[in-house]
Amino acid sequence: MTITHFSIDTSSDGHVHTKLCNHATGEMEEYVLSAIDRGLREMYFLEHLEAGVNYAPRTWLTEADFAYYCEEGERLRRKYADRISVNIGIELGYNSSHSKELLTGARAKPWDRIGLSCHFLQIPGSNKHINLLSRKQENIDRAREYGLGTLLSLYYDTLLEAVENIPADVLCHLDAPLRYSGPIQLTDYHLEQIDRLLAAVKAKGMAMEINTSGIPIRKEPFPAKALVKMALDHGIQLVAGSDSHKPEDIGRHFDELEIYIAEVKAL
Repeated sequence: MTITHFSIDTSSDGHVHTKLCNHATGEMEEYVLSAIDRGLREMYFLEHLEAGVNYAPRTWLTEADFAYYCEEGERLRRKYADRISVNIGIELGYNSSHSKELLTGARAKPWDRIGLSCHFLQIPGSNKHINLLSRKQENIDRAREYGLGTLLSLYYDTLLEAVENIPADVLCHLDAPLRYSGPIQLTDYHLEQIDRLLAAVKAKGMAMEINTSGIPIRKEPFPAKALVKMALDHGIQLVAGSDSHKPEDIGRHFDELEIYIAEVKAL
């Protein structure tokens, strides 16, 4: 990945899902055509790779899904090569108890991009995982019962472990978890954890994603400005991602990112 510090390329959507994850709609080709209509020069399919997660319904790809995903992705890459660069990657959801299996998945193919995230955590004393990014009341209630601050600390510890153990290109979802459970106040300890995490991201040569799915939810992208400023202070490159789960969301709100980054730099 070419790093150009303190800039963000809004002609490339670095985070696109497909219906294969079971919580998105639309064929892969529809996403490509939507990206072309938006005038994008590049896009990255970034589908969910998970391991050892005890949660239903499944929101990640099976081995058979990945076989189709890669085959169809290659077909689309060739078909539209003169109009857009189509890339095939994974959003690897880290699970500390299955790190070896996840590392194998990360190395299984020459992925064009590996985004590193953590969607599910196993709360101590429970054998069932909680979906940190879910709007379902069951997940929200479990998060609040355990303690949002404590759960957030566990999340940042897990992300740091992920960065240290998995070779990846981009850190995703720095402050997206528990988005529906809040409001959440980051403590000084959380900020210390984030600072250590960002130092590790920089040391590994990774970028950090600015995820525009936050704009419809809270009127600004993920992460919040103060955390983006911390990333810039560490010299971390930013990449744009729509986290689209339907074709029409490709490149959504990218026209707002230039002003957003300028506001961050002014802090």
